[in-house]
Amino acid sequence: MKLPSFSRVLALTGCGLLLSLAAVQAQVPGGGGPQPGGGAGGATTTPLDGGASLLLISGVSYAVRRLRKRRTA
Repeated sequence: MKLPSFSRVLALTGCGLLLSLAAVQAQVPGGGGPQPGGGAGGATTTPLDGGASLLLISGVSYAVRRLRKRRTA
């Protein structure tokens, strides 16, 4: 069995993402939650949970991989 080339996999993935984006629709904003410019401080807070931890983990794994490569070379 022949493995598909990288460009074919990339093209199929791109087409799949474009087709799936056609079905995604934004939700209508609700009435609850903090309003901009309101509250005690005048600013709303933004949570940093999932994305920041994934970025940190990927950075550490990349650094470890580079250090291992440098040690063997």
